[in-house]
Amino acid sequence: MAIKLGISSCLLGEKVRWNGDHKLDRFLADTLGQYVEYVPVCPEVECGFSIPREPFRLVGDPDSPRLVTSTTKQDHTGRMKDWARKRVAELEKEGLCGFIFKSKSPSSGMERVKVYNERGMPSKVGVGIFARAFMEHFPLLPVEEDGRLHDPKLRENFIERIFTFKKWRETLAKGRTRGNLVNFHTMHKMLILSHSPAHHRMMGKLVGQGKETPLNELYDQYQRLLMEALRLKGTPKKNTNVLMHALGYFKKQLSGDEKQELLEIIGLYRQGHVPLIVPITLINHYVRKYDQPYLRNQFYLHPHPLELQLRNHV
Repeated sequence: MAIKLGISSCLLGEKVRWNGDHKLDRFLADTLGQYVEYVPVCPEVECGFSIPREPFRLVGDPDSPRLVTSTTKQDHTGRMKDWARKRVAELEKEGLCGFIFKSKSPSSGMERVKVYNERGMPSKVGVGIFARAFMEHFPLLPVEEDGRLHDPKLRENFIERIFTFKKWRETLAKGRTRGNLVNFHTMHKMLILSHSPAHHRMMGKLVGQGKETPLNELYDQYQRLLMEALRLKGTPKKNTNVLMHALGYFKKQLSGDEKQELLEIIGLYRQGHVPLIVPITLINHYVRKYDQPYLRNQFYLHPHPLELQLRNHV
């Protein structure tokens, strides 16, 4: 089952912007594009506006801005909102695992979009009309925008979330049973712990007391907590806690030298001298060498393809 991601069309090189240009992002199109199936969306073109066209801006109340043309001041808010409602309903059929928006866009910007007041002064406090409709319709789906994805930590977090969400969807496809939920939680315990020890405790308790909760309610609660947890960023302190937890599974196997080497490398990671991929690689080596069954199935140790090199920079 492919990971399907919605994306602003211009980020794939489609010449749909107001000036007939594009905003091709090579990482998204060429690198991440090898592992996902994109569903391109251009709100302004799909809504029926021409290429090229007069640019739009958001005006008025930041919580409910109007979409108007920048020079002629024509108000197209209703037209865009009507289209956006229909489009997000159509996107339900796509089985998306997330969406990547074009930053700063009055239709697609996820945050900090300019909103102009009655004096024509802008403040970066808005959300694009389509982006707002999408996020309200799909509150649990991972979303990001191209500008923020240039930050290595935000990029790694977002891509980890979409790969995890795909695993969750695969679990749902097997059927909502208590056994399937226990299996999913067992494989993702360390990943959840690396984002939020508090959610790790809550989710463990939820799964442990699962017999007292109706299945649909149990799965809905778990999904909400899962996506809440993964939105919280991993830190060297949280990851060090998980790495030390992993070390505990090798108490009887590692020689004194092997244990000392792993402890030193975990320490170097915590101090910021080496990236996360270094201790993770050594732990994966010991998992294979000593055939550690619990760690072998931990999604934390291989949450996304190595070729993306996401943990080389965090």
